[in-house]
Amino acid sequence: MAPRSCSVANALEVVGERWSLLALREVFFGNTRFDQIVANTGASRDVLTVRLKKLVAAGLLEKHQYSEHPPRHEYHLTDTGRALHNVFLMLKEWGDDYVTQGPLPLVYEHSCGHVLEPRVVCAHCGEEATAESLSRVGEPVH
Repeated sequence: MAPRSCSVANALEVVGERWSLLALREVFFGNTRFDQIVANTGASRDVLTVRLKKLVAAGLLEKHQYSEHPPRHEYHLTDTGRALHNVFLMLKEWGDDYVTQGPLPLVYEHSCGHVLEPRVVCAHCGEEATAESLSRVGEPVH
């Protein structure tokens, strides 16, 4: 029997590895240069090189040369990469609530002046999307 066809599994093929997600986190934070990403993720240079190449090939990052001698590059988010921002916010929220002990390492304040508590809501009605409020349309493909 073949595994279930699933967009989550497809997404994880691209970003489902620790160093890929942490590299993207750093670019979201504005750390676009290789040495910054290495320092802030703790990834080895070899591993990070492979992960960044994969993210560029997948269209999440673009590589831009900022120095000719020696040749050095920085990484910028594409629209596809920026589209992951809310996923990061939700993953951070889950980590804050269920994994991180002690003071939170990072807190965001929204432009409204309150601490951000991200939620997934229906674009049509504005209500929060919970497991209880959702139902599948049609049968999943096996």
